[in-house]
Amino acid sequence: MRAVIQRVTEASVAVNGEVISSIGKGLCVLIGITHEDEAKDIDYMVRKVLNLRLFDDETGKMWRKSAKDLDLEILSGQ
Repeated sequence: MRAVIQRVTEASVAVNGEVISSIGKGLCVLIGITHEDEAKDIDYMVRKVLNLRLFDDETGKMWRKSAKDLDLEILSGQ
């Protein structure tokens, strides 16, 4: 299993020109899952993405807060 994670100010997914999902500030995550991955692997990846410290805290210190800490949105696709 692999994930590509990008911090975004906004992101959306469109199919045939129609937006089917969109978010504001948060994370855009592309996930690759294979037939060999198990439920425990997916649970691990979800916890990891939610808790990665990718954002600044209130004082401006870098890499101190997660999307979960800041209640940000996550757009994910596989």
